[in-house]
Amino acid sequence: MSMTETHPDVAEVTLDTETIEVIAAIEAEVVTTAEPQRARILWTRPDTGLWAANYGGYYGGTVDKQGTHYFVSDTFGQYVGDFRTLAEAQAKLAERLHTVLPDVIRHAS
Repeated sequence: MSMTETHPDVAEVTLDTETIEVIAAIEAEVVTTAEPQRARILWTRPDTGLWAANYGGYYGGTVDKQGTHYFVSDTFGQYVGDFRTLAEAQAKLAERLHTVLPDVIRHAS
């Protein structure tokens, strides 16, 4: 048994420079706006050795210093980890918030 495939004629299209520039601008805008904008984290220090995160207007969790360790809990009170530096602890909480609260985005000011 044999099959014959037929293809319609292929038309050749020529675009002028202006049309190409418009298409490129549209594609660039779609790529730029498609990426989520992460919410900003604002840190407050309500007590000695305690940092609280405000994540895009929402409670984001805490970093609690106990001795030489920084313990992190997220917005849901879930334990995130134990870290040696404040910077590591805050970065890990930020990473966690971006993951568990992806719909919270940065609002234009």
